[in-house]
Amino acid sequence: MLSLKLRPTDATPHRVAGEFNLSTKDGVRMNAVSLNRDGTIRHKQSALESEILQYLGCQIELEEDYSLRSFFKMIEKYDLLAKLNWFLPTYIEQYQDCPDRGCDSGAIDRLELFKTVEMIGYPEKGLEIYCSIRGILKSEPVEIRSLQLNSLLDMPLMLGKLKHVVFGDRVDLFEFDTVFSLFEFIDGITWELSFHVTPEQCELRR
Repeated sequence: MLSLKLRPTDATPHRVAGEFNLSTKDGVRMNAVSLNRDGTIRHKQSALESEILQYLGCQIELEEDYSLRSFFKMIEKYDLLAKLNWFLPTYIEQYQDCPDRGCDSGAIDRLELFKTVEMIGYPEKGLEIYCSIRGILKSEPVEIRSLQLNSLLDMPLMLGKLKHVVFGDRVDLFEFDTVFSLFEFIDGITWELSFHVTPEQCELRR
């Protein structure tokens, strides 16, 4: 049984979240990878060239000014990652049709990846753990599912916290520092992208 000790924190977002004691060498987290704006993934300050799948369980850190466009550059650079989800190739095609710059709606300040642990009591007891993306405007969450991809690509993307929801109570919830693996990062963004496809693509997926 895996036991995690979580500590409640304030609502301040962190680019690199986490209170875990990780071994370091020369200031580098030994089990972490850094995701750069140009799409490069670095481990121990060296750019990864191959064997990318063995790093899916590593904790991630985002370079300053990382954006959703940076995520797509990463998938293009390491094309094996596109095989992690059936629809990622479709999202890449839509990304490639977007302008090279200026894809910022101005409706939000940033995008934030967050993790949810939800205890469910009805109709069947269960525990759900998932990652997704939300918009943040003046420190408050904003719904973004009405925005198309070409309005989000150049928004800053940051790592947020873990929300603990008990039996559907989304008012009195707890937030904790957490870490995200490379797989959780890709899976959470891919899930959110399913709400931002073009109307034509929606018709094809029905």
